[in-house]
This record gives sequence, structure tokens and C-alpha cells, in this order.
Amino acid sequence: MPLRLKVLLIVSCFWTAISCAGDNYGGHPAAQALVDELVVEESFDRGELLLVFAEAERKDSILEAIARPAEKTKPWYEYREIFLNKKREEQGIAFFAKHRKTLDRAELEYGVPAEIIVAIIGVETYYGRVAGSYRVIDALSTLAFDYPARSPFFTSELKHYLILARDQGLDPTELKGSYAGAMGFGQFMPSSYREYARDFDGDGIVDIWENPVDAIGSVANYFKQHGWRTGETVVVAADASDDTPEDVFVQSRKDLKPEHTVAEFAAQGVVAREKLDPEALATAMKFELEDGYEYWLGLHNFYVITRYNHSAMYAMSVYQLSQRLGARVE
Repeated sequence: MPLRLKVLLIVSCFWTAISCAGDNYGGHPAAQALVDELVVEESFDRGELLLVFAEAERKDSILEAIARPAEKTKPWYEYREIFLNKKREEQGIAFFAKHRKTLDRAELEYGVPAEIIVAIIGVETYYGRVAGSYRVIDALSTLAFDYPARSPFFTSELKHYLILARDQGLDPTELKGSYAGAMGFGQFMPSSYREYARDFDGDGIVDIWENPVDAIGSVANYFKQHGWRTGETVVVAADASDDTPEDVFVQSRKDLKPEHTVAEFAAQGVVAREKLDPEALATAMKFELEDGYEYWLGLHNFYVITRYNHSAMYAMSVYQLSQRLGARVE
């Protein structure tokens, strides 16, 4: 239903009982402040924004979900099984075949391997099958106004979301996404949508929810804009000595950026199994197996993958899925 029609239908309810939509954000002080900001800075209609927040609902399930991300509760040997399995591989091959022409064009234009693009979409949404069932307005409002730890970030994303919905002529109360407000095949946050999403089929609409062509071009553009280097090595297996200090390896998202050379890691006992430029910058990683550990050196392009999701295990899952897909595609 068009947003202006909704205004006509329930505006009287809103003004007489702002809680008529249930446990909503219509009267929340932070929502009111954001409305003021958008009206002044972005020329929004105040009445329409107030109506949107009167429909936005707090969801405890969102707060519960964001408090228990998979990587913080699973070791690598369990985490990888979520993404590196036969079903995801087979469906990736099918997606590859169906969209081969688009993928080839994206690889040519952006320099990002088609298998990396497919792997991202496969890890994020099972190739568009599982793109999220939460209303984005509920997810972003809940996290902006009831999740203090990251309120500034999600408030900013909520602002971006309302702007993009207006600019694209979309109803902000209807779009669906993840519990964190990520949207479409590639699970773009609103700020990423506004910055990197592309109309890759040239129809005048940027649609990452239903249009896999736009989604493919948008993911490729995201990687290109974050510095993907065509043809460069992504990551190599390594060996580590027993006396290698633990702090050599990635401990948190703050350690993902390559800042030490391959030679420096070798001096600390982490030695690549393939020949690398000794002066190349890398990141050393240690992943837990059921029996022991495996070691890796991630190079610049591996770091680019972590810009999509700030996690070494996430990036490794994407890369290894891409290798499986690439090995099967002629």
C-alpha cells in the first residue's frame, strides 16, 4: 500500500494514540530526534516519518540474535560446515550456470573472479533463498534505539535506509532483511546499498532484493571499490613452529589488516607452503580443528574479503567455497 494512503488511513489513530500499532517507536525520544534531523537535513515529511516509526516494532528476537553470532560460539571446524557443504556447493553451481553471462560481464568490468561473487551470495543468502524475514524498519529501529552498544552505527544505518527508501520510491515498512538490517542477495547494509549497489541491467532501478543481475554487479563493485587486485593470490596455507607466539595470529577484527611482511612471519615461525614475495604484507591465522590447528597467511585480497564481514573465518569460508565452485565450472 502506498505510504501516503497509509497516512490518510491511520493518521488520526496516530495522533490520538501513538501506541496504537503496539510496542512501537512512535513516541521514542531517539526516534523523534532522528525525525527532526531528517526533516531539517534531508527535507523529509515529518508526518510520514512519524507514521513509519509508529509502525516500527521492537523485536526481542533481534536483540537475542545479535548477542550470539555464530563465530563467537563455534570453532572453525564447526563454523565451516555451515557453508562448506554439498548442498551449498551444488546450488552454487546451479546459480553459476543460470547467471554465467552476467557473472562473466561482472568479472570483466570489475576484475573480481566470478566464483568469489557467487561464493559471497552463497554464504550470505544461499543464493538468494534465505535473505531474511525481518522487516528492515523493525531490525534497524530495534538496534538503533534498544541496543546501546552499537546504537550510533545502527542509527546511521537507519538514516541511510530511510533515505534510500525515499529515493528509490520504496515503502520502508515493507522491505525485508536480516536481523541486523542487511538486505538482498548480497546482504548490503543501507549505507553499502547507497554507496555500492548498481543498476547492472540498465533498467533504471537498483534492485538487490529480487534482481540477481543487479545483485551480482553490486557485489562485484563492492569488492572493486574496496581494493580487489585482479589476479593476485588471496591466501596460502602455512606451517607454524611450536614456539610461535600466540599474539602473532589474528585475535580479533582489529588484527585483520595486513601490517607485517611474509619474511617477518617466517622469522616468528609461520612459514608459507608456497613461494611468496618476502616483502608482501600478510596476516597470520590459526584455525582450530577437531585435532590440532591449521595455519594460513592471508594477503591483500583476503583482507578485502574481510571488508564484507570483519571475520577471518567468514573470509576463509567464502574463499574455500569459491575454490570449490571454480574447480567445477568450465
